[in-house]
Amino acid sequence: MIEARDTDASPKDGGTDIRPGGGRADRRAKPARSRLPLIIVAAVLAVAVAGGVVAFFVLGGEEKPAGAPGNGAQISPVAYTPQTSDKDMAKLAQRSADQRPVTQGEAFPADVKTVAYQKYSFTLAASQLSNDCKAVTWGARLQADLAKHQCSQIARGAYVSQDKRHVGQFIAVNLASQEGAEQIVRTLDPATGGGFVLPLTAPGTPDFAKGFSAAYAQAYGHYAIVTWVQRAGGAQPASLNEMIDASLAVEKPADFVWGRLELVDGTRR
Repeated sequence: MIEARDTDASPKDGGTDIRPGGGRADRRAKPARSRLPLIIVAAVLAVAVAGGVVAFFVLGGEEKPAGAPGNGAQISPVAYTPQTSDKDMAKLAQRSADQRPVTQGEAFPADVKTVAYQKYSFTLAASQLSNDCKAVTWGARLQADLAKHQCSQIARGAYVSQDKRHVGQFIAVNLASQEGAEQIVRTLDPATGGGFVLPLTAPGTPDFAKGFSAAYAQAYGHYAIVTWVQRAGGAQPASLNEMIDASLAVEKPADFVWGRLELVDGTRR
């Protein structure tokens, strides 16, 4: 398990990045990231997967109306990787510079209805934008930090792979500042016991189960972005790379943040 970041304490290194290239090399010009942390963290977590270490947190669930998206079980990921804040997002560090609320069409436009990376292809089964951050999360510590850092919106998208073997969640949390976004990334670490965002459920698709899942979180300016994936039913993956590649597909909606940066920066054409 990645070392927990204590609430209200600044991380010494911001977490370990196990994603190759950040997942946007084909769309945005960004500084290359070292692959060494990927190798180290993947090796550590692969041992946990191979050895059957499946420690998870389950505190119940919530019923949903038939035929409509709803909230899934109160679970946390087994593998959690906080990443360093994206330095390119400095101009989005304060919501005061980016006051317009995010819309559902902005976060989940037509080009994220189907997403893919390597051999993994997902379809957006449901999406939701909530102005009530408490209603779509669980955990007293997380909810207190969301209130403290003025969470105004949480966008959630539920993805299912074309072969129905994997499910994914895209989550974007709108905070007042980058400091708040970084704190939420730390609080979401399962080692803190602080709570997590409830997975969005979609009728006719597998719900997130209480087995193995992996989440990757990072602050992009005043937004905290989380991608969360698992094999349908919670089975252990063959390797951690399986989870990494699936998550890189599901993170596609994060492009809306880059659009916001272009507006603030005045570079959108």
